[in-house]
Amino acid sequence: MKRMRHFLKLITENQQGQTRKLCRGFCQGTQLSPNQDDSTDDFSMVSPRIRLRDGRHLAYVERGVPKDKATYKIIIVHGFGSSKEMNFLAPQELIDELGIYLLQYDRAGYGESDPNPKRSLKSEALDIEELADQLQIGANFYVIGVSMGSYATWSCLKYLPHRLAGLALIAPVINYRWPSLPGSLIREDYRRRFIKWALWLANHCPKLLHWWVTQKWLPSTAVIEKNPTFFNKNDIDILKTIPGFPMFSKDRLREQVVFDTLRHDWKVAFGKWEFDPMKLSNPFPHKQSSFHIWQGHEDKVVPSELQRFVSGKLPWIQYHEVPDGGHLIIYYKGLCEAILKALLLGQENHAYKPRSSLLFKDECYQETI
Repeated sequence: MKRMRHFLKLITENQQGQTRKLCRGFCQGTQLSPNQDDSTDDFSMVSPRIRLRDGRHLAYVERGVPKDKATYKIIIVHGFGSSKEMNFLAPQELIDELGIYLLQYDRAGYGESDPNPKRSLKSEALDIEELADQLQIGANFYVIGVSMGSYATWSCLKYLPHRLAGLALIAPVINYRWPSLPGSLIREDYRRRFIKWALWLANHCPKLLHWWVTQKWLPSTAVIEKNPTFFNKNDIDILKTIPGFPMFSKDRLREQVVFDTLRHDWKVAFGKWEFDPMKLSNPFPHKQSSFHIWQGHEDKVVPSELQRFVSGKLPWIQYHEVPDGGHLIIYYKGLCEAILKALLLGQENHAYKPRSSLLFKDECYQETI
């Protein structure tokens, strides 16, 4: 009977599991942990999951040293079209030496996690909090947000400041609708126009957008990944060594659940926020820990000028810039090590210290939107 119930569930709820297949080729088999929810008896699951208060499931992987022996506990938040299988290239020797426990999870709708039709800035933060609580990693933990995953990290700063031991954003996206961004800095930015157009379609014409992104005459992801409009030379070299963006292929985008996950993620990231990050308070006023932004100087997805402005408006943020870095700096050799040493030990790598002449000057941007 148990297997029959499982079969009936598969044929009646097949769509809910489709995005779980995306990362299966990259998943590492794991044994059931005491915290794993196995009530669904879904034989396609390859990673442990927790059951949230609203009934959804979040899939996760644990890496590094065991959490009961860890000195530092870090939750890593993946970006757009990625998953918990994103490779965080920290040296194993450093992880063992410092006693680092890494917790990576699939955000709602990604990988093996269930979609959240009510996704919001706050829900992303609460998912992180509930994940931390169910896995009992302690009252305080570090959060590292990558690219689009940065909006969940900003949300932690807004809604969970009392739970944070430290924060780092890596190539974080910026919402052009933040009230504090000056019009003189963003008005002519072509990325702003593209995001605004895509957001309008996502909100008002999702069927048209779905049709458009799956047309044969549009560039494939393989073409996009070689496009210097989006990536600098170092990024393109990196893309030759990693799986790329499998969720953005036309075959995947034709799957409604995949398209909806990406569309909802985009809407939350670039829609109207209920708070302005540049109005947030320092979560570590006594310098008991720190908040870092890591940015590529040649990033063509998020311009470094905007990151410098954000960091300048929040002087308690420690800003680091990779001189020849694009948007995929997380995959650059040695960067994850530098990120961990800065976040956990306060050790500054001077190779990533931006020139003072490039830093934000408040008097230059008096005009606001």
